[in-house]
Amino acid sequence: MSASFRTSSGGRIDRSKPINFTFDGVAYQGVRGDTLASALIANGVHLVGRSFKYHRPRGFMAAGSEEANAMVTVIRDAGRTTPNLRATQVEIYEGLSAISQNRWPSLKVDAGEINDKLSPLFASGFYYKTFMWPQSFWKDVYEPKIRAAAGFGEAPKEADPDRYLNRFAHCDVLVVGSGPAGLAAAIAAAESGASVIVCDEQAELGGSLLSETKATIEGRAARDWATDVIMSLALNDRVRLMARTTAFGWYSDNFVALCERLTDHVAEPDARMPRERMWQVRAKQVVIAAGAIERPLVFPENDRPGIMLADAARTFLNRYGVKPGNRAVVVTACDSAYQAALDLKAAGVDVPVIADIRPHGGFVMNEAESAGIRVITGATVRGTKGRLRVSAISLGRVGTDGVSINDREMVNCDLVLMSGGWTPTVHLFSQSRGKLKFDESKQIFIPGTARDEERSAGACRGVFEFDAVINDGFAAGHEAGRDAGFSNGALKTFDVDDATAPEGFYTGALPHERDANRVKAFVDFQHDVTAKDIKLATREGFRSIEHVKRYTTTGMATDQGKTSNINALAIAAKAIDKPVPQVGLTTFRPPYTPTTFGLFAGTARGDLFDPVRKTPMHDAEAALGGAFEDVGLWKRAWYYPRRGESMHEAVNRECKTVRDKVGMFDATTLGKIEVVGPDAAEFMHRIYVNPFMKLEPGRLRYGIMTRDDGFVYDDGVVGRMAVDRFHVTTTTGGAPRVLSHMEDYLQTEWTDLKVWLTSATEQWAVIAVQGPNARDVLAPLVEGIDISKDGMPHMSVKEGRICGVPTRLFRMSFTGETGFEVNVPSAYGRAVWEAIHAEVVKHDGCAYGTEAMHVLRAEKGYIIVGQDTDGTLTPDEAGVGWAVGKAKADFVGKRGLMRPDLLDANRKQFVGLLTADPGVVLEEGAQITGMAEPALGEHAIGHVTSAYWSSNLGRSIALCNLERGRSLYGETVYVPMPGGSIAVKVVDPIFIDKEGTRLNG
Repeated sequence: MSASFRTSSGGRIDRSKPINFTFDGVAYQGVRGDTLASALIANGVHLVGRSFKYHRPRGFMAAGSEEANAMVTVIRDAGRTTPNLRATQVEIYEGLSAISQNRWPSLKVDAGEINDKLSPLFASGFYYKTFMWPQSFWKDVYEPKIRAAAGFGEAPKEADPDRYLNRFAHCDVLVVGSGPAGLAAAIAAAESGASVIVCDEQAELGGSLLSETKATIEGRAARDWATDVIMSLALNDRVRLMARTTAFGWYSDNFVALCERLTDHVAEPDARMPRERMWQVRAKQVVIAAGAIERPLVFPENDRPGIMLADAARTFLNRYGVKPGNRAVVVTACDSAYQAALDLKAAGVDVPVIADIRPHGGFVMNEAESAGIRVITGATVRGTKGRLRVSAISLGRVGTDGVSINDREMVNCDLVLMSGGWTPTVHLFSQSRGKLKFDESKQIFIPGTARDEERSAGACRGVFEFDAVINDGFAAGHEAGRDAGFSNGALKTFDVDDATAPEGFYTGALPHERDANRVKAFVDFQHDVTAKDIKLATREGFRSIEHVKRYTTTGMATDQGKTSNINALAIAAKAIDKPVPQVGLTTFRPPYTPTTFGLFAGTARGDLFDPVRKTPMHDAEAALGGAFEDVGLWKRAWYYPRRGESMHEAVNRECKTVRDKVGMFDATTLGKIEVVGPDAAEFMHRIYVNPFMKLEPGRLRYGIMTRDDGFVYDDGVVGRMAVDRFHVTTTTGGAPRVLSHMEDYLQTEWTDLKVWLTSATEQWAVIAVQGPNARDVLAPLVEGIDISKDGMPHMSVKEGRICGVPTRLFRMSFTGETGFEVNVPSAYGRAVWEAIHAEVVKHDGCAYGTEAMHVLRAEKGYIIVGQDTDGTLTPDEAGVGWAVGKAKADFVGKRGLMRPDLLDANRKQFVGLLTADPGVVLEEGAQITGMAEPALGEHAIGHVTSAYWSSNLGRSIALCNLERGRSLYGETVYVPMPGGSIAVKVVDPIFIDKEGTRLNG
């Protein structure tokens, strides 16, 4: 098909490089530099989709990311099928295949169009009222039908084969947007000496300057000035320029997420290249120069293909070299639309009339009339005609009473351009939790009080005059560089020969005399929300725009209301007779534009989605026949079965061996944090409930950590290696959150403390040697450490060597037996493991796994945080109240522990259970009641946290959290089960060696 609407010259495309593509199976040709939208318009195609609810024909409304109608699916192959792309942002490449969405059997003949005829049945909120009865229909009728009809496009069924990467970056100044304000800000920031990142969502930098043909800057055409500035910035090694990169989310402390699209525009991407890259940027200062979005007008039948924003038509013409139509009518409340009319007229498009909504027109009326364009002032739109493309528009003049419509006329056309003025793009500013303020004179929301280190510049803060935009951008960049700590460069202004200033605006629905309850004047084009829907919501009692939004779904489509929000606000405000600010503003949330799941997943796919962490001794343990289980991300030896042994037989043997002789266990997965600095002891004293100031170097202490609320958060053994150094261990799954918890307090609450925290989990391999013969096993291997009973008592730590390599040797136990934990550098873990194992075998010992470890610790009544605690137990309730430093002035959780509700005698306590039948092993998680056969709904007084068979005791044991547990010792309670209640006796949680003599053997 020939590109009959392509201009012979102009634009930023390369007419010498034709590109073939298909849309809905029909072959077309575009040129290099085209988007799918501009290429289709060049071929005379405007019908590109169907609306969500009514399936009305839709065409292009905008030229950028604010496009609400032209949603397409681009197909490379089965796995590379991407729905819901905006045709205005899809760059064409040789062989591109795109299809329209939300239609059947075809785009021109869509069976779903019947919904438009039945639209009175589908008023806003109809689903809240329609699908209530009969109740039984919801599961089998309503929900399946709704799900089948919902959504745009179709998600691919094959796995995405592309790669997505992630990068972190720091800069002094981040500039979001590369239009006149953004480029000026980048110049100023770079001249100050700052490092600068400039990002823009478009395929090339320049923003609105790419479509500007009238204005000059410093005596040069605006586009030429932009080219020179971009080149100078590209040559500056402190500046990074990033086209095709959207700043889609703002997070705490100037943390901005960028999506860089790398290969979507390439016909045959290099398989080694990622499709997209996420940039996580931390900037000292940010300049938001995101521009503004032209606002559509709300009038009857304003959604037909061929009706678009005035500036979009100007962009298609001046940037892409295509005429959006042959005969255009311009309806505007803003002077900027006059320039679009003049540009189209100069390109050979017939522009019979400009219908200016304002009573007295604009400042450039005379220029338009001199060009032969008739201008109607005080105009309104009564409606449009056409089915698959607009064919005529009905105009009129609003009478002096503001209601009556006079001088009605029908104007034939194939293009209608509309402009209701400009809405600042405040999304990123709002995401940063800055406070917006309402500009009464322009009826727009603009940035107010900033929360982070940022400033907005240009049109996104309501500055629209071209010269003011550039100078405002430079001032913002200069200020950002200064606030980032750079003082080079001087503030200056630019000599600008102004383009047409975008004066004037209109919000809400245009007046007309037709039945407002029957005509469709669209506010949200993608979700088919009309002016009457907004009014209905207010009649239903909704007053806040957030409630109106949810009732009507306005602003909830993929464009997040970029073109609809202000008009919806104005209509709602007028309906309830309140000022716009009192109606409120919807919340802007990331991402700014739809973002692929692949970008967020990054490399976390397949094996990397759930990384497998193995200890240095993994292969040695596998060689011993170890069966492994997943513990968090770690693979841990669960048990070591010998030939013919079941799991239970193996675990029973391991438990007996440890108690009677000796066993060894891989404890590498415990979290390890190095706490170092002059104030390390003070820090530990505050972060743990235990006292640490007087803990001597060379000693260990069991530490309990609580949250602010006083509940147990983590536990572990802490060794004081020196006056200013602690070796902290945490639970296996708790290492990241404990380190984060520590850093949080160190960086926000105790900034005066000189302390450094380092994760050392991967640096140390840990081998626990437990049992009566533990000392004899280690004696021939240890060098320079006296490990005798007197030389190294329980809960002590010494540094020396083992098997010739450095070690931190802990004298501690998690089994209740004489025990040591051997810490060696990870690289030596396997060698030391094998040497210790050889000695263990000599003493008739064995390796034991996590299951035996659980049984052994349960026999001693030791808690496992996260299993025997549930986030609602205090240290005392968990049976470790002895660890709390009663004389400490303060620690994290001290005030929480003083809450009256935590002193209630009826709270749960950690205790033991013995079943009346010793052979019955309880189920973990089972509820506990006071009666054998509780009534339905009877209050449970506790639950089982751990339950095992103990080969050392020859019976089952269990641990639980039970209301008033310690006061119930000796009493019988019950565990209801499907086969009947199980009677259990409440006992002390320590089942073996209550005196602790084995620890000191």
